[in-house]
Amino acid sequence: MTKFLLAVHVLAAVITIGPVTVAASMFPPTARRALAGPGDAAPLAEARTLHRICRVYAVIAVVVPVFGLATARSLHVLGSPWLLTSIALTAAAAAVLGILVLPRQSAALTVLDGTADPQEAAAALRAVGRLGMYTGLFNLLWATVTVLMIVRPGSTTGA
Repeated sequence: MTKFLLAVHVLAAVITIGPVTVAASMFPPTARRALAGPGDAAPLAEARTLHRICRVYAVIAVVVPVFGLATARSLHVLGSPWLLTSIALTAAAAAVLGILVLPRQSAALTVLDGTADPQEAAAALRAVGRLGMYTGLFNLLWATVTVLMIVRPGSTTGA
């Protein structure tokens, strides 16, 4: 059962978190391109698609920690410091995505769609500038969790 849980955990991480990190990273330059060329519909459509990928896959990615906790329970490592650190970093990554990245993407899209009032538009434009930084933080957190999962202290794999 442990191997099954681990396989689902790893597959879910690759299939869900990978697309979110890539799409979130592509959104800021795409939004800037759309802002630079307001008549060009292609960057706007791309930004909408990237935001949709981030939203949908972020929800589906909930299975990653669920199966991760089930795997940790079956391996009897729930109290291990490396796992507790990974859990905290995963929660931080989820918070960065949910509080800092997705709302700023939505705000940028309202500006790009032309549905924002002038005050909202100015705030959203400033937010696009910081969006790359928040996305980088999100990606750094996930990279750290990945490294902890592979090279965990006290590993019995010999790696």
